[in-house]
Amino acid sequence: MQNISRRDFIKAVTAFGLLPAFAAAEEKTISQKIEFIHITDSHLDLKNEKSVEAMKIAVSFINKNYPDLDFVLFGGDNFNNNAPKDEDARTFAKIIAKLHCPAYCVRGNKESSPYPKGDPIDLSGFHKMFIEGKGLEVNGRDWAFEKNGYLILGLDSCIENANNGLYTPQTIAFAQKKLEEGKPTVILNHHPYTNYWGGKTKYDLHKYVLNNTDAVQKKLFGYKNLILTLSGHKHIDHVGKINDVTVIATRGFIRFLDLGQYPMRLIKLEDKKIEEKLIYTS
Repeated sequence: MQNISRRDFIKAVTAFGLLPAFAAAEEKTISQKIEFIHITDSHLDLKNEKSVEAMKIAVSFINKNYPDLDFVLFGGDNFNNNAPKDEDARTFAKIIAKLHCPAYCVRGNKESSPYPKGDPIDLSGFHKMFIEGKGLEVNGRDWAFEKNGYLILGLDSCIENANNGLYTPQTIAFAQKKLEEGKPTVILNHHPYTNYWGGKTKYDLHKYVLNNTDAVQKKLFGYKNLILTLSGHKHIDHVGKINDVTVIATRGFIRFLDLGQYPMRLIKLEDKKIEEKLIYTS
């Protein structure tokens, strides 16, 4: 039997009107891939020059060493929200704007607890600066976007003027609606879902673990297409599982014990395979 080239084969199926079906079959074999970095708890503070310099170092480090990233996710407590008006928020926004790829942010307790109250950036100001105009699907306090077949959900777990957090009914409903689409999904938020560090006091658990985690796990973590969650808040690194979901809390970017080495997590997704590792700027 005579061999037929791929070009001749395509010509043949085109002639018989079979190309759309062939193309669709070929398209299904293409792997879904994304690569991104998760940074949380950077606590940029204009009263601490090292915290500002650290974020500049991180941006330069990423641009130099990871030119193929699809985006960077910032997981809350990005700045301490204690500067007059919104100066620290603007400084943070100006620095991360120099990344070679898009950056997407959720709030942490620092952003939701301005000090003094009423002066630094509030929820509305945060949305105008970090969410609007970013090409996101916005639903109340939460957002979503798609990249290469993956769905990324940014969920706001904050309680205004408090350190503890929970998901509102609106946030849960939005997450459920998006998960129903069936796409492999990543959730970004600030408060972790479990007591992974073994805290013993009620205060510790109330402050750090998502307060309605049992309900959230029941309603969201049964979806087979939820493959990964990313949190922070406690500053202690952890990789674990809830059901079949990989649950990560990335080490806090600013930690005294790290002595000038600023951690972040590099994540690569291909189909439902997850590769992750903690990396440092030095």
